[in-house]
Amino acid sequence: MRRHGQLIRLRPERLEEYKRCHAAVWPEVLATIRVCNIRNYSIFLKDGLLFACFEYVGDDFAADMARMAADPKTQEWWSIMKPMQDPLETRAPGEWWAEMEEVFHTE
Repeated sequence: MRRHGQLIRLRPERLEEYKRCHAAVWPEVLATIRVCNIRNYSIFLKDGLLFACFEYVGDDFAADMARMAADPKTQEWWSIMKPMQDPLETRAPGEWWAEMEEVFHTE
């Protein structure tokens, strides 16, 4: 299992819409997240920044993320979410949400 942290800005004028959408995430999107080996997925908001954290339990992250990206319902969901988001300039090439480095963890 590997933990991931990701960061992106939320466009302030889209805050309520984003919250409303995430209060009722489509079941097909949730199923795809699970099939793609993501567990314990949370998104937090502070000062216009969204912080996502999740655990990846598979053995080929790139393949699972490609599978997720190819899912038609997930593509539809992302087409609604992306205009609400403002990616960080410092993200790596190919990233939408900027992947963060884990520097500490304890259980």
